[in-house]
Amino acid sequence: MIPSCFSSPSNVSKNSHTQQNLITCIYQTQLCNNPIYVTLTWSKSNLTHSLTIHASDVFSLTISFSSSALSLFRNKAGSKSINLMNSQRVKIYWDFTRAEFSHKSAEPKSSFYIAIIWDSQVEFFLGDLLADALRRVKTAKKMSTFVDPVLLSRREHVFGHQNYSTNVQLLGSKHELGIECSSGVLKVKVDGVVSLVVKRLAWKFRGNERIKVGELEVEFYWDVFNWVGGAGGSGGVNGDGYGVFVFQVGDDHGGVWPEMVGPEKKLMKRKSMSMSSQGITSSPTPSCSSVLQWAEESSSDGGRSSCCSSSTTRSNGSSGGFSLLLYAWKSD
Repeated sequence: MIPSCFSSPSNVSKNSHTQQNLITCIYQTQLCNNPIYVTLTWSKSNLTHSLTIHASDVFSLTISFSSSALSLFRNKAGSKSINLMNSQRVKIYWDFTRAEFSHKSAEPKSSFYIAIIWDSQVEFFLGDLLADALRRVKTAKKMSTFVDPVLLSRREHVFGHQNYSTNVQLLGSKHELGIECSSGVLKVKVDGVVSLVVKRLAWKFRGNERIKVGELEVEFYWDVFNWVGGAGGSGGVNGDGYGVFVFQVGDDHGGVWPEMVGPEKKLMKRKSMSMSSQGITSSPTPSCSSVLQWAEESSSDGGRSSCCSSSTTRSNGSSGGFSLLLYAWKSD
């Protein structure tokens, strides 16, 4: 039996959250020569555009790309020194001056870099301008020990009425994944082609199937209880709130999930407060641990682990597993 992903149905006011592009990725990397998870949360709305870099129990830094009344320029290039608790110091450099973004995406696709330097070593690097970064960071000479960060999992918040889509790279292969929910039917599209059809969502609002994405076999999980169990559900998919969709691929399917920090944490907090105002109780970290528990218990592979905090983080991701989680929010 599949455990519930939500403690109870929620009816989130359409005004309880601002539509924004939110992408959170967790990387396995190193810091001060020790293994660590670094979480990047990219956020973009009509008014703001920012990046939060978070290393659990180590540091957290938010970089704003948007101009404001208090700033005459956008902070697209800069650096920050951070003192760690063990008397170590790291310095973070970034440059988004020439960054190129896909339509409405908060995450750049090219012409940018983020670098974390410790003891003249490049500990973490993301982007495609390594030469530019090294010219700027003249003390960073030691590249022999540098290991590319490993992307373990990715979480996105997507908004729409019936159709939701994202572009993702699965073990080196790029694909467009689409979700369509209407008239009690769920369709999953891979590169524009229907790969899975689930009918009678009023009865099958939670489930999992194995689908093909290119040459890969992908475990797909869905939970649309908010949509069919909320007000206006009545067997359709007219409820408010969000649906949850999980794609897992690889030998161990990943299993490490990004913490909710910065704008994403605020978004989920507003959702939780909206539920509380209606007398509905919700877990402190909505759906995160329960979705992963459901995915673990309904899979014959087993051995995967979940996390919502650094204290429970475990990783098998180094062997090639990757997980994508989509929060699909209904909007007009």
